[in-house]
Amino acid sequence: MTDTSGLQARTHQPALVLAGTLALAAVASIVLNTGIALLAGLVLPDGGVRMGLQPIEYAPLTVAGILLGTLGWYVIRRTARKPRAVLRVLVPLAVLLSFGPDLGILAAGASFVNSLALMAMHVIVAVITVPVLARVLPLPADPA
Repeated sequence: MTDTSGLQARTHQPALVLAGTLALAAVASIVLNTGIALLAGLVLPDGGVRMGLQPIEYAPLTVAGILLGTLGWYVIRRTARKPRAVLRVLVPLAVLLSFGPDLGILAAGASFVNSLALMAMHVIVAVITVPVLARVLPLPADPA
C-alpha cells in the first residue's frame, strides 16, 4: 500500500508559504506605517484635522491593499503575455492612483503633512509587497 499522508501537506505548502509571507509583509507594512503616522503626528499642529493616521484606519486598508495587489499580481501573472512588462507599468500607476484619496483629504481640509504621510504609507506598502510577490509568485520571463 502506498503512503499518501505527506501528499496533502506538500500540496498545501505553497498556499501556506504565500499566506505566511503576505502576513509578514502586512506586519512589516503596518509597523513602518505606524512609524510614519507617529512622525506625522509630531509635526501636525494641535487641533488640526487628522485623517487616516490612526492604526484602526490604516491597518485594515494596508492589509486590503496587499491582498488586492496580490490578486492583481496573480491575475496578470496568469493571463498577460508579458507580465513583467505589464507590472512594470501597472504597479507605479496603481501607487500613483492610490494617492487620489490622499489628495482628496487635502482638499477637504487635512494638512499637507497629513496627506504626504498617507502617500508615504502607500509607497511603503508597495516597496515591501512587490519584492515579496516576486519571490512567492515569481513571474515567468517575458517572451522576446
